[in-house]
Amino acid sequence: MPIIKSAKKALRQSKKRRINNIQKKKKLKEVIKKIQSLIAEKKTKEAKALLPQVYKLLDKATKTKLIKKNTGGRKKSRITKMVQKSA
Repeated sequence: MPIIKSAKKALRQSKKRRINNIQKKKKLKEVIKKIQSLIAEKKTKEAKALLPQVYKLLDKATKTKLIKKNTGGRKKSRITKMVQKSA
């Protein structure tokens, strides 16, 4: 455990950030799985309607360095390709 005051604060901050990061990653995975299930069920209109939300979450995750830049781009590309293929 930290002894110095600034180290204690840093620990508190990192705990909060860790919780936020876990929540954001979970939300991102949920939305991606949802769009994949919609594609599997041949519901292309709903999947297309969900695309902007997926883009937004991926862009924010990339911006805050939750995921790497190329990972975000790759996921966007693959999801878009899946939706277009199903249409």
